[in-house]
Amino acid sequence: MSACSKDTGDGGRPVPVGGDSGTTTSSTPSTAPSSAPPATTAPATTAKPTAPTAKQVIIQPGNFASNPAVQGLVTSYPLYFQALVSKDDTILKKRFPSFFYEDVSEEIVDAKRNGWVMKPPGSVVVVGAKATPDDTVAVQTCRSQTTQYWDPKTRNWTVVAPKGTPEVIEMIQTGVGWLPYRMATSKGVNCSSVRYPA
Repeated sequence: MSACSKDTGDGGRPVPVGGDSGTTTSSTPSTAPSSAPPATTAPATTAKPTAPTAKQVIIQPGNFASNPAVQGLVTSYPLYFQALVSKDDTILKKRFPSFFYEDVSEEIVDAKRNGWVMKPPGSVVVVGAKATPDDTVAVQTCRSQTTQYWDPKTRNWTVVAPKGTPEVIEMIQTGVGWLPYRMATSKGVNCSSVRYPA
């Protein structure tokens, strides 16, 4: 058990095999760094978090949420509403069927000519969905009244229809899903008791 014996001058260090407790030197460089690298800290940021963009329109499908045509309306209506607010029908011309574009572009021209202003946020509540003989689905909606005009007599904005307006959009199934096909008559759609989310 010579490997476990101690020399008197070894200071309690383990004794190498052979009993020599002297210090040894090595020409191999040590792998441990001589000093720890300085700790790096990320610079403090003073930028404020950006708030999420507010929606221009809220669509409430109600009991018709499972209808594919209504789902298509929920997806596509924000682009239509954006065109009404900006009074620019370019996006409608590019993304929607031509019948729908023809129906609503006149509304945008009238708004420009008469000075009507759409003030978001708006909201749309689906109140019905019926299949038509033309293989479309007529989605009956009520749109909260965001269309206003400046009345110089009262020096105030006047809301055209405070209880909202009925709007029926025929939806058609295309290769890219259900899209607005054309505007239909809103006769028989009553919006007087509708509660709008915005």
